[in-house]
Amino acid sequence: MDPERKKRALRTLTYGMVVASAADGEELAAGAVNWISQASFVPPLIMLALRNDSNLQRLAERSQRLAVNVLTRQQKDLAAAFFKPSRVEADRIQGFSFQRGSFSGAAILADAWAWLEARVTDAVKRGDHTVFVAEVVEADIREGDFHPLVMWETGWTYGG
Repeated sequence: MDPERKKRALRTLTYGMVVASAADGEELAAGAVNWISQASFVPPLIMLALRNDSNLQRLAERSQRLAVNVLTRQQKDLAAAFFKPSRVEADRIQGFSFQRGSFSGAAILADAWAWLEARVTDAVKRGDHTVFVAEVVEADIREGDFHPLVMWETGWTYGG
């Protein structure tokens, strides 16, 4: 993994909207997530909270691996498609093209600005979410002058 590209991909994280995904064998789930942040430089850690009643949480807990797709501010419709239960048809999830990550087996969206694959190191189940801490083992970013999709620009809310 290229350390500079990894650093640039991690810097795209905001308290905004990403699409997280997880897989266990052939089973695959993905969902829009906004409770995510970088948590450490060395090793490179992220933390994210997933609803306990979601297939995404169940697969991340079972496989101990996950992927995060960082979206651009022009991809609000893409994020909205992942508010519903996952529908996978061939190489499309929720109608969007993806490939399985080489480490996680999870969905890496073809149109994502940046992506990370991570190994779960810790999980804290409290309330209605599980907070996963995961070490980034693969990452990349598309070239271009993009801006991340952040929750406050969408008009949506989550939390409170």
